[in-house]
Amino acid sequence: MEEGKKIILFDGVCNLCNSSVQFVIKRDKKDLFRYAALQSEVGQRLVTERRIDIAQVDSIILIEPGVAYYTKSDAALEIAQDLGGLWKLTAVFSWIPTSFRNAIYDFVARNRYKWFGKQESCMIPTPELKAKFLG
Repeated sequence: MEEGKKIILFDGVCNLCNSSVQFVIKRDKKDLFRYAALQSEVGQRLVTERRIDIAQVDSIILIEPGVAYYTKSDAALEIAQDLGGLWKLTAVFSWIPTSFRNAIYDFVARNRYKWFGKQESCMIPTPELKAKFLG
């Protein structure tokens, strides 16, 4: 793993998750993030090492190696904060109780395949983006 990089684990077959990763890649001006599908060997190893139950969290996880990991709405808010600029304004959502934020997050996560679709296999990064993906 590259030092100083944060890792975004995502559902590699989810169209919403793949679009979200593309969204972050375009706005990651500091080249802070690396990516891995939860279904990948690297993704499985990272969740196992941290004892993360992917039956409870199966859409997005942010890992800060050696520091912490974030799941669900906390992960989304941390990622937005790291994008900087106007995305820093998302900090206001941290004032909303986590249980409420996660209830909304879980509702979207439960319906993501129905609303946004699902791919047959994990996204394959373009040659230009390959260095940003682990494994």
